[in-house]
Amino acid sequence: MNNLIETEQCNNIMADSYRVGMIVPSSNVTMETEIPAMLQARPGHYQEDFTFHSSRMRMQSVTQEELERMDEHSEDCATLLSDARCDVLAYACLIGIMAQGPGYHEESESKLHRKTVENDGAAPVVTSAGALVRALERLEAENVALIAPYMEDLTRTVIDYFEHAGVSVVDYEALECPDNLEVAKLDQRNLMNIAEGLDTDSADALVLSSCVQMPSLASVQAAEDKFGLPTFSAASATTYEILDRLGLSTQVQGAGRLLDGGMNEQNRHR
Repeated sequence: MNNLIETEQCNNIMADSYRVGMIVPSSNVTMETEIPAMLQARPGHYQEDFTFHSSRMRMQSVTQEELERMDEHSEDCATLLSDARCDVLAYACLIGIMAQGPGYHEESESKLHRKTVENDGAAPVVTSAGALVRALERLEAENVALIAPYMEDLTRTVIDYFEHAGVSVVDYEALECPDNLEVAKLDQRNLMNIAEGLDTDSADALVLSSCVQMPSLASVQAAEDKFGLPTFSAASATTYEILDRLGLSTQVQGAGRLLDGGMNEQNRHR
């Protein structure tokens, strides 16, 4: 009888434990801090436990050539993570997806999911690029202002990607930082000052960081409060989709309107 009780208790614990697989550029150091921070900051009454497991694609400089070579390794990463039987995979390099052409997030998510199925470790796959596009759709934002760490040409790639998805970029700031490790060192406290220089009056939403490598977590809620616009980042949009794909509430306190827990409830009742 005692063994049966112990087995049931173990099953209950495992039912609330989730493995999050992360496909990241080799030089990325921010996704593995911001996304875990958001998931671990969820209200205690959810009684969840998340573990995080990464597989890396080689990329040092944020250039078109390196991004193309990097993406070629994403399928191997998905296979390796499915060996660990992750419950969801997140491909966290927004520009890595967008540099492959408009709408590529759908192709990427489909082929990476297929790799997990072929390896008998089927798991839903989200990309930070797809998450950001779909976040704008959920918020019904047609006009957006954004901050990007990329060089001007790659920032234009982001703008074109959004516009192909039906979203107009009314204003933007390109910080022109090609070294991916340097992007991680950018001071997120400056984001508020940069955002003040953008035309937010014409925007329906503000993307404070269109890159999972550029830190922004501590500034998202402050910017939303200041500008009165839904404010989020590639990381917070990816976090939303991780939770949504797991069938969980999307509530993360102090991370902006997208993660207030109401968005996926609205979608489920449509």
